[in-house]
Amino acid sequence: MKVLISIKACVLRVLRSVYFKYAVVCVVGVLLVGFLDENSIWSHFMNTKHIEELSREKDKYNEIFERDQAQIRELNKNPKAMEKIARERYYMKADDEDIFVLSDDEREAKPLETNERVE
Repeated sequence: MKVLISIKACVLRVLRSVYFKYAVVCVVGVLLVGFLDENSIWSHFMNTKHIEELSREKDKYNEIFERDQAQIRELNKNPKAMEKIARERYYMKADDEDIFVLSDDEREAKPLETNERVE
């Protein structure tokens, strides 16, 4: 019983202390700013993660852009390349030709390789 009375006296002494109020305010302030605020540590972590994802996406689109630019340059240099793409992808034909499509599968447009020869 004496132990409980001494613990109660210590707790009351701490609660009545002027410094306890300041400590509570500081702890609550750190919690608000650290976790609940709009500019908290958690939102900073999430924004950093989002920036990394966007950077990877930007790199992917830059790679696609460079590939497309190389294909455009190839099409501008070689008019036979345009004819090859028209025949393979869009099934276009010359007036004296017949085209037979053997598959109904959707084909993904593949990039024109620089080592392909157009004849």
